[in-house]
Amino acid sequence: MLARENPFRNEDEAMKPTTRRAIRSWLRRRIDDFAVALIGIMFISFLLQIGFRYFLNQPLGWTEEVTVLCWVWVVLWGAAFVLSESDEIRFDIIYGLVSARARRAFIVITGLALIALLAVSLPATWHYVTFMKREHSAYLHLPFNVLYVIYPVFAVAVIVKYVRLVWRAIRGANAPEGAIDRIESI
Repeated sequence: MLARENPFRNEDEAMKPTTRRAIRSWLRRRIDDFAVALIGIMFISFLLQIGFRYFLNQPLGWTEEVTVLCWVWVVLWGAAFVLSESDEIRFDIIYGLVSARARRAFIVITGLALIALLAVSLPATWHYVTFMKREHSAYLHLPFNVLYVIYPVFAVAVIVKYVRLVWRAIRGANAPEGAIDRIESI
C-alpha cells in the first residue's frame, strides 16, 4: 500500500521560517525598545538635572547616577544587540582595497582573537561584577554590580556574534563591504 502524504506537512514546514522570522522581528523590536527606553530615561534625568540645578538652585545628585547607569548600559547593550556587523568600525582604507577572500581572512583572524580575549576574560569579569555588589552608589544606594552586570552580557553576546561571523567567513560567505565599496556603489 502506498503511504499517504500528509496534506498539511508542506504548510507546517512553510510556516516555520515565517514564524522564526516573526519571532526574530519581535525580539529585534524589543531590543531596540529597551535601548530607546534607556536613552529616554537618560534624557529625562539630564533635563531634571539641568532644571533643578539652574532654575531651582537645588542640584539633584541621583540624576547623575541614573544618567551614567543608562549611558553605560545603552552603549554596551547597543554594541551587543543593536549594531549590525556592517555598522562596526573598520580600517576601511585597507579593508576596502583588498579582495573578498582577504576580507574573509581578516574576519577570521580578528574574530578568533576577539573571541579568545573575551572568553579568557569572562571568569575574571564575572568575579569583579559579583565583587562589586559590596559597593553602593552615593545617592541611590544601588549596588555597583547593577551597573556592571551588562558587561558580561555584552561579552557573551559579542562572542556569539563573532563565532557566527567567523563560521560564515570560513564557509565562504561574502565579507561585509567597507565604506569605500558603499561610496563607489552610489
